[in-house]
Amino acid sequence: MAGPLDSVRVLDLTTMVAGPVATMMLADQGAEVIKIEPPKGELMRHFNDGRDGMPATFLSCNRNKRSLAVDLKSAKGLEIMRKLIATAAVLVHNFRPGTAARIGLGEDAVRDIRRDIVYVSISGFGENGPYAGQRAYDPVIQALSGLAEIQRDRDTGRPRMVRAIIADNTTALTAAQAITAALFARERSRQGQHVRIAMLDAMISYLWPEAMPSLTFVGDERDPADGEVGPDLVFATQDRYITVAALSDDEWAGLCRALKREDLIEHPRFKTARDRSTNGVERREVTTAELEKWRCGEILPRLLANDVPSAPVLSRFELLRHQQIRESHILEEHESVALGKVRQPRPAALFDRTPAGIRQLAPVLGADTAAILGELGYSSPDIERLERERVVHRQPGNLPKE
Repeated sequence: MAGPLDSVRVLDLTTMVAGPVATMMLADQGAEVIKIEPPKGELMRHFNDGRDGMPATFLSCNRNKRSLAVDLKSAKGLEIMRKLIATAAVLVHNFRPGTAARIGLGEDAVRDIRRDIVYVSISGFGENGPYAGQRAYDPVIQALSGLAEIQRDRDTGRPRMVRAIIADNTTALTAAQAITAALFARERSRQGQHVRIAMLDAMISYLWPEAMPSLTFVGDERDPADGEVGPDLVFATQDRYITVAALSDDEWAGLCRALKREDLIEHPRFKTARDRSTNGVERREVTTAELEKWRCGEILPRLLANDVPSAPVLSRFELLRHQQIRESHILEEHESVALGKVRQPRPAALFDRTPAGIRQLAPVLGADTAAILGELGYSSPDIERLERERVVHRQPGNLPKE
């Protein structure tokens, strides 16, 4: 069965992670995503060798896509791009502000070709402000959004980064959702629009409800950091780390029963959710001390039996074998002639009528150049000439039939 975005053509000019993951989600859901790269390939192809020249990170950001390698700085390359635009519903790029217009792919130029296209620009900081023209990588966004300060060391106060590119991935999710919303609006109105997504915007929006509530009421702001730093929700048992979260009254009572500390249920400093929040540092310190008295295999079953949200802290190797992950079929193995067996997480959203899925692994550079150019009307001699002129790069032996 076709995915929910079947027949939607997306031109993907993005690089690195945020943009490619956003368009990969669309591809997982059935969109025809054409990844457009320079003839040497985008930067992510060159970070490491991976297997048979395919880096693992690039592979995991670009599955289900077709590959067109073309030099957009050349007049002939730009002409190929213009022909493609006429066939597309969505164009996505993550150039710095002003770059798309300079190379002839600004919104006005694109909309002159395809009036109803959804034009998407992903940037680090938006189009205004002192950082607008600067390069943006995940750590910069973590620093400016307040996330590094949230992660600060409890003893030294030194800010720390999350050791995963959370700003990139949050932006990817934001972009994918926004693109599908714009497609829905286009279906109703027959009009395209420009969707602008800044990584900094996405990250602050993501953090605000939980990490910055004390900045919500204008005139009554308090520093969100006041009294915030205490033990986190990773607890040591006698043999391994676990996490436990008890927010509601029932969960707190269940935690106390599991720990055999029923006396804490009605403790005046912990009795209500507000009490436990106000005295959060003390509460976590008490919980830490009590959990250290138990072995993981003893306390986790007690916690779960009392309906307390809890789990072991898994290593990344351990998650491959964990029963919940295996029985949920989150990870799939796919066979590739070139790469052998490859493991990928399945698309997270499960559609019962229009299923998303992994149809193919990430393409090698230029794997579909000849086929796409053939669809645009270029003959085999045309394509060979463009390759000799270094306007395009293609995988050898895949010219279209005359």
